[in-house]
Amino acid sequence: MNPFSSGTRLRDMIRAIRTCKTAAEERAVVRKECAAIRASVSENDQDYRHRNLAKLMFIHMLGYPTHFGQMECLKLIASSGFPEKRIGYLGLMLLLDERQEVLMLVTNSLKQDLNHSNQYIVGLALCALGNICSAEMARDLAPEVERLLQSRDQNIRKKAALCSIRIIRKVPDLAENFMGPAAALLKEKHHGVLITGIQLCTELCKASAEALDYLRKYTEGLVRVLKDVMSSPYAPEYDISGITDPFLQIRMLRLLRMLGHGDPDSSDCMNDILAQVAAKTESNKNAGNAILYECVATIMGIEATSGLRVLAINILGRFLSNRDNNIRYVALNMLMRAVSVDTQAVQRHRTTILECVKDSDASIRKRALELVFVLVNENNVKPLTKELIEYLEVSDPEFKADLTDKICSIVEKFSLDKLWFTDQMLKVLSEAGNYVKDEVWHALIIVISNAPDLHGYTVRSLYRALQSSGEQEILVRVAVWCIGEYGNLLVNSIGVLEGEEPMTVTESDAIDVVESALQCHTSDVTTRAMSLIALLKLSSRFPHCSQRIREIVFQQKGNLILELQQRSIEFNSIILKHDNIKSALVEPMPVLDEATYAGKRAGSAPATASLEKTGKPTGPATGLNLPNGVAKSAPAAPLIDLLDLSSDDAPAAASSTGDFLNDLLGGGLTTNLSISGVNQVPTGSADILMDLLSIETTPQNNQSMPNVMSTTIDNLPSVSPLDSLSLNSSPALSTQTAEGSVTGFLKETAGPTGPTKSMAGPAPVVDLLDDLSSNSPMPAQNPTYPSIVAFQSNNLKIMFSFSKLPEEPQVTEIQATFTNLSPHVYTDFIFQAAVPKFIQLHLDPASSNILPGGGIGSIRQSLTITNSQHGQKALAMRIRIAYKVNNQDVLEQGQINNFPSGL
Repeated sequence: MNPFSSGTRLRDMIRAIRTCKTAAEERAVVRKECAAIRASVSENDQDYRHRNLAKLMFIHMLGYPTHFGQMECLKLIASSGFPEKRIGYLGLMLLLDERQEVLMLVTNSLKQDLNHSNQYIVGLALCALGNICSAEMARDLAPEVERLLQSRDQNIRKKAALCSIRIIRKVPDLAENFMGPAAALLKEKHHGVLITGIQLCTELCKASAEALDYLRKYTEGLVRVLKDVMSSPYAPEYDISGITDPFLQIRMLRLLRMLGHGDPDSSDCMNDILAQVAAKTESNKNAGNAILYECVATIMGIEATSGLRVLAINILGRFLSNRDNNIRYVALNMLMRAVSVDTQAVQRHRTTILECVKDSDASIRKRALELVFVLVNENNVKPLTKELIEYLEVSDPEFKADLTDKICSIVEKFSLDKLWFTDQMLKVLSEAGNYVKDEVWHALIIVISNAPDLHGYTVRSLYRALQSSGEQEILVRVAVWCIGEYGNLLVNSIGVLEGEEPMTVTESDAIDVVESALQCHTSDVTTRAMSLIALLKLSSRFPHCSQRIREIVFQQKGNLILELQQRSIEFNSIILKHDNIKSALVEPMPVLDEATYAGKRAGSAPATASLEKTGKPTGPATGLNLPNGVAKSAPAAPLIDLLDLSSDDAPAAASSTGDFLNDLLGGGLTTNLSISGVNQVPTGSADILMDLLSIETTPQNNQSMPNVMSTTIDNLPSVSPLDSLSLNSSPALSTQTAEGSVTGFLKETAGPTGPTKSMAGPAPVVDLLDDLSSNSPMPAQNPTYPSIVAFQSNNLKIMFSFSKLPEEPQVTEIQATFTNLSPHVYTDFIFQAAVPKFIQLHLDPASSNILPGGGIGSIRQSLTITNSQHGQKALAMRIRIAYKVNNQDVLEQGQINNFPSGL
């Protein structure tokens, strides 16, 4: 016989495929076999149709396409013989699914077979319908299935019940048709029919609230059935490990849980039987444990009595002592749900749960830790925290992170007093400081700063902890911060608490600790930067050690990390040249409000003033009054937020307010703002003043124009004036750019540090603190200042010229000259500027709003700046220029930081 013909037996084809040594050989065999099957199909070969379909099913299971044989399934189903129908229905279930349109052709055959006199053919049809039934088929064939639920044959009733489940899932509206027949199945004696009937009732309860109310009337009958199954004599066909039909018992318990949920009357009916199941079921076999677990879930899901709930939780407690990890895990899961029902009963098993935290299985440890976290309250927080911290010492490294996080959360949430909170956090930092998150030690520092009575005790405790746990990075940071703030309390033994162990620490010892943190090769940049700040503070706290501190700080001047190098140079200059103001610069950090920090940590930032709060109109505007005498309608794309220099948003629609004064600083935030001759200081009911140069303020309503070119003067992302930079509150004293440029409040150093390169072009480079020094030279009576290139791009150049009156040193007159470097003419030219709140800015009208191209002509505009903190804060300005090129809106923006000194 040809091995590739319709007459080939299935076993021969399987043998040929299995003898293939490569995938290519297998594909060749399958391809030839499929070709033979296609030829047989085209010839309408009825003798081998069932054999061909069997081969197709095997080929389908190998993953090859077999769609060409779908019609063969329908032909076999339509045949009269049982063997052909069996192969046809098997192929139908395997080769097709409910999404195939071919199924519409089989509905009539299914209907005929459901009414067939042969019970086996009826069974085939029910089995196929239960596997591939679609919503349309369910509606068409539901009456036949409902009728078969009352058949005399047990197998037919069982298969009809399973088929009904599929129909209800596809069409929940048909649930009411099956309520009566499903309830009748609960009286069956045959366990196979009974378990399918219970499953059908469960599905009805899920699909319809009406069916749930209807089936609650049969609760007592279901309880009797469960009791009979429990007390039935030994039956070999149902016995598993000495328990009669545990599968049936579990199904009944699940149905009882649904019937008793939220219904006290139904719950009362089943309380006794649940107690019997919990008490009489043996727990030394998996079958018994499965029943007990389901019984506990049922007790927790219904309106059970308190005694029954205690019994259920005690069963879970026994599960926790089981040697099987799976049983312990499901017990912990169930206890997590039981905590909300009866916390006190779960608390009795706290010791066992704590032991599970120390289990070798990672899943059990994690789940037990979550349960312990839920069980913590004000009464047991101390012993539970003590146990967890003790285990933290010996826990696995991969588990320390989760354990540390939970302990910190428990201590923060249930801290009894600040002394206890500080002690527990120091223990955590000593054992697992490297796993503590940043927000945790930030919160610890805030708590320490708010407890003045504990400053001395805390700094001494941290000093002791460093002696034994110096490798914990976060502990070192907190200790360095506290020594910098409260070093005098450490040295002078101030604030000693009762029972505290006395210790003697000299100024040199305190500096040694900070120096070791600075020079440790494992310390990161943040720790070293905080160490430098601490040394700067200690130079004021310990005047006799100022020279040694300066030498330690000066050693970092050649550090490869630019941040540390700059700090070293700037701090060295402060210690060497500005001793008269050093104590004011490094005075103790102000106390931070704990509630405010907690709100920020939770993500609740202060609300930004909206247009409604500032009293600005919220309706659409008809036009904009632009400066330079130009009146035009609202632009298609308003100017982007002046403060958002990093915005790359796509062009947005026009603002609904139609007033770009509201939009300039973003969403109602107020600042001193002048636009082309309009000196305007907006105010509102919500007095919200924003520092223009604050890098932490995020503007709102950022919008951009079609063509946006952004240039930042000196390649600096932001300006940090000295008043906004607290040496004793922030570990970051400067901004480092991607190009390696460095800005800070010191541009020139003295002494052994040597000069540094200025990035400000023609502007003179001086120490901004020189004005505060007593030995600084007095400014000239009629100072002259060089002109600067305030802004320059490929298309535009802006020059600033300065003049001042001797009697008004805080007032500066600026003459701005705008030059067009491109060959195109700029129209509708608008210049806008924004300054910090301590500066007042007045802009006179520009000489024109048309800027010729090629650098031939220019536009001039005068600016008057009044610096209310002259000599203390330097000038800074952000600008943007809007114009049109060939009727296309263009926007350029920048930041000016290179103003000459003395302005």
